[in-house]
Amino acid sequence: MDKANAKMIRYGVRLLLVLDDNEQVAGLLTATDILGEKPMRYLQNMGGTHADIMVRDIMTTQRELEALKIEDVKNARVGEIVATLKKSHRQHALVVAESADGKQAVCGLFSITQIARQLGAQVQSFELARTFAEIDAVISRG
Repeated sequence: MDKANAKMIRYGVRLLLVLDDNEQVAGLLTATDILGEKPMRYLQNMGGTHADIMVRDIMTTQRELEALKIEDVKNARVGEIVATLKKSHRQHALVVAESADGKQAVCGLFSITQIARQLGAQVQSFELARTFAEIDAVISRG
């Protein structure tokens, strides 16, 4: 977990995609996962020390992520993406392309924080509801 945090700091990002041994997306890890309540909850449930916590213990798994098909988002409006994230209570959504054999490839990622910044909305780091409200206000003005 500490190595992942150091990598985020080094690259100036707040999210990392986590890959499995086959180079497939296993999940994602955010700075909030590392610096928020998840590590403390893990230690309360499992015991150990901070150094014992692995990325897999606190990441959001691929199954928990919202995955949007590239065909569905190519012509979507920003408000529709925001509504999808809001409805699912998620800060992020993967954008995937599906091959004929059913395998998914990641094409991109939506981040509610990035959307808010690009719209000039005030970002509420730990208050997702307020961030959504700020974005809704910007979209309804435009």
